[in-house]
Amino acid sequence: MPTLLLVRHGRSTANTAGILAGWTPGVDLDDTGRAQAAGLAGRLAGIPLVQAVSSPLERCRQTLEPLLAARPELGPPAEDERLGECHYGEWTGRPLAELAKEPLWRTVQDHAAAAAFPGGESLRELSHRTVDAVREWNQKIAAEHGEDAVWIACSHGDVIKAVVADALGLHLDHFQRISAEPCSVTAIRYTPQRPFVLRMGDTGDLAPLAPRPGPSAATPAGDAVVGGTA
Repeated sequence: MPTLLLVRHGRSTANTAGILAGWTPGVDLDDTGRAQAAGLAGRLAGIPLVQAVSSPLERCRQTLEPLLAARPELGPPAEDERLGECHYGEWTGRPLAELAKEPLWRTVQDHAAAAAFPGGESLRELSHRTVDAVREWNQKIAAEHGEDAVWIACSHGDVIKAVVADALGLHLDHFQRISAEPCSVTAIRYTPQRPFVLRMGDTGDLAPLAPRPGPSAATPAGDAVVGGTA
């Protein structure tokens, strides 16, 4: 099955200001974020990509711009609202330092499956929509481009953590143990048996993620190699 490169957007003006941006319009990349986005194209230079998908929010589209400029064959990215940021409701636009004093903050940190944002959505709803989106795109790309295809999606921190938790078989309550720094890449290869998390929060060289010849006939597709690959 295809491999997903799940990118968090570069550092944004809201990240710098310590604000929970949510779906606030007009939140752009800051200078560091733009440099991170420019570097992403080089990090992915040796990896063939068949599709780019983006959250509709500006900071994600801006993160993909240098990559798409270097890969005109990809065309404009497909936008999928299901990969958009969590709908934080009344928390949107508030300082994180202020939100940390709210009783709900501890629920978000320690019992995410019970957390629902006032006037927004629950983290369970976030998990369901994002995991559904990734798996539907994966099936579509496999049908159109084959099982070894690699595709990229740019999204947000909580979205990425929810998708990774699902891939690792973690309960949503543990998703805060996962880190997704700005412009980091998380690589997940989906198979009929299980997902394999190949990279998590990677901010370095991604060349080893380029497709390689398939497993030998002695190793069934989707089975892990005992003892690793060494």
